[in-house]
Amino acid sequence: MYHISIPEIPTQTLAIKLNKAGERSVLQGHPWVFSDSIHKINKEGKTGDLAVIFSQNKNQVIGVGLFDLDSPIRIKMLHSGSGAKLNTEFFSEKIKEAFYKRAKLLQTDTNSYRLLFGENDEFPGLIADVYANVLVVKLYSGIWYPFFNDILPLLIDICECDCVVLRLSRKLQQQDLYNIIDGQVFYGNLENDVVQFVEHGVYFSANVIKGHKTGYFLDHRANRKRVGELSKEKTVLDVFSYAGGFSVHALANNAKEVTSLDISKHALDIAIENGKLNPHTGKHKIIVGDAFVEMRKLISEKKTFEVVVIDPPSFAKSTKEIDIAKKKYFELALLGSKLTKKGGMLVLASCSSRVTADAFFEINKNALQSQSKNYEMIDTTGHDMDHPISFKEGAYLKCGYYKIR
Repeated sequence: MYHISIPEIPTQTLAIKLNKAGERSVLQGHPWVFSDSIHKINKEGKTGDLAVIFSQNKNQVIGVGLFDLDSPIRIKMLHSGSGAKLNTEFFSEKIKEAFYKRAKLLQTDTNSYRLLFGENDEFPGLIADVYANVLVVKLYSGIWYPFFNDILPLLIDICECDCVVLRLSRKLQQQDLYNIIDGQVFYGNLENDVVQFVEHGVYFSANVIKGHKTGYFLDHRANRKRVGELSKEKTVLDVFSYAGGFSVHALANNAKEVTSLDISKHALDIAIENGKLNPHTGKHKIIVGDAFVEMRKLISEKKTFEVVVIDPPSFAKSTKEIDIAKKKYFELALLGSKLTKKGGMLVLASCSSRVTADAFFEINKNALQSQSKNYEMIDTTGHDMDHPISFKEGAYLKCGYYKIR
């Protein structure tokens, strides 16, 4: 049962030619065309208009995207190399392709996954996450409003959900279009804002109305499972724990004691509740406070742990913040190494897309070597399989496992 529908929004077709750099980018399959790459456009466009891109020399169609007047990324590409009709069949094929990429994950004891990962699944500015029987769609761009009523039934059909919640980026919330507000239930009935789901046999909950992003962070799933397996009968420190993703996997895998550290008391309360969803015998402690300050306190108290996980939020949301972010990562690696027992495992992660994986792992190496730590890098990982990467800028998550000898 649909409760809301977006009114029919008329769109127009724009004929566009790009400069050489922009044309080359489209032909290489990059999903972004910036405003300064547009050489010629036949009429004034508005957000959601169809952008048909023609080659400069042969005047052939080389790609199709959606025009976004509200972003410096003026065209979000949906198809490259030729023309395409944006109809139900077009979107259906792309959604089916995305769903089949997740097939292996859905064969595990897991009922939460990212069905659409924005540009990486050729749906730029659109995220679709499934939590058990609830689908949460988050829009980051208004380009999707004219097509939303057509796409939504396709998503409902393929994931067989009973309920759909629409979340909006802060930018779209401020625009206040079409009487849509963040957290509205578009389809079905939501019995509770907090939805329980399963991740590799471990139970969690997500607030799909008010939680960060769509309610939870699904990209670290494989790393959480691995940390859980490493934590059996061990002491664990989970820094920047948020709702306790790593902590709960550790508890569910019979960790002796888990300490969740976060600046948000509310997030830690959720972590405690998530822990209780699973049978465990280990103690679950919490520390509320700034991670850097609290880690130094633990060091001064000579506390150490057999598994230490440090997974901070993005430190570099703009280019000018990159240098500061690198310094923070260096300091976290130092603090983490001091809190890891000899023979223990230090897990360091970053979700800052502007800090490359190579740069992040080099920072960790330099920090550990500066402490004369005898360590072994066991592995490096990235996104889980429901977060496929199709272009360089789409990769943001990196995680390193360091055995302290």
